[in-house]
Amino acid sequence: MSRRLSSDEMDQVFRKPQSADGEAAKKAVTYDFRRPDRIAKDQLRAIHLLHDNFARNLASSLSAYLRAYVAANLVSVEQLSFAEFTQCLPSPTCMVSLGMKPFDGNAVLELNPSLVFPLLEMLLGGSGKGARITREPTEIEQSILDALFRIILHDLKVAWQGVSNIAFSVEGRETEPQLLQMLSPNEAVVSIGLEIRVGDNTGMMNIGMPSIIVKMLRHRFDQQWSVRKSDSTEAEQRRILNLVKGAHLRLDARLQGPMLDVQDLLNLKIGDVLTFDYPASRPIRLLVNGRSKYQGHIVACGRKRCLRIEP
Repeated sequence: MSRRLSSDEMDQVFRKPQSADGEAAKKAVTYDFRRPDRIAKDQLRAIHLLHDNFARNLASSLSAYLRAYVAANLVSVEQLSFAEFTQCLPSPTCMVSLGMKPFDGNAVLELNPSLVFPLLEMLLGGSGKGARITREPTEIEQSILDALFRIILHDLKVAWQGVSNIAFSVEGRETEPQLLQMLSPNEAVVSIGLEIRVGDNTGMMNIGMPSIIVKMLRHRFDQQWSVRKSDSTEAEQRRILNLVKGAHLRLDARLQGPMLDVQDLLNLKIGDVLTFDYPASRPIRLLVNGRSKYQGHIVACGRKRCLRIEP
């Protein structure tokens, strides 16, 4: 049941609430216009699924390359400023600047030292169970890691092919996150964190991609994750038919007779007669590449026997 408010009650509703000490009960929340939310949450979920598949493929690739068990798990996908992204990285560390052709811009790929040096030991023939090292990798050690980065970038390219054909390439190396000046500190990046376990060693691999490039691909994400069903046109059907016309199939017409013991088979001699007991009126199955497809009856065509297919 509704009730009409009086003028005094309406004034009381719109009057700013005051606290006991006279201060406003509700305070304004500051908004930083330097960090606008450039990427929608549904697109972040799509990026999460994309890199979840990347983690599984990377675990298989590194396991085959290192000949050791490797597990990779996606830990986080979030949007940060470039300054916050670099502050979360250890110092020193192993970082590479990635080109993203055909787009103008660079991404960042970082491997923790707790993961880099066990991998180096395994690449050089060791077991990867050495002592923990926190120093920065040398130029020779970074060149040894090039093959490892090629595998990572190949799987990353395959993961992004459903959205865009991006050619990732190593354009620079750095060991101190604070010295990396490829983006402005306030520019937003999408931070992807993966936990990689190699034997008894565990470390993080972090990827930072410019949000502006990811935002440019939003319509590609919508096309990838939306399910669309459409009937093929007659021209498409004719094209597929022309492609399969030249294919070869194997046809078999078999008489499914009685079973025979191996002992009876071994006792067969020249002149023995086998009775299959297959009625002439029973249809014969026609197998196409080993699968039952049609049925028919044996007919005579001159001096040859043929199979007439029947409904």
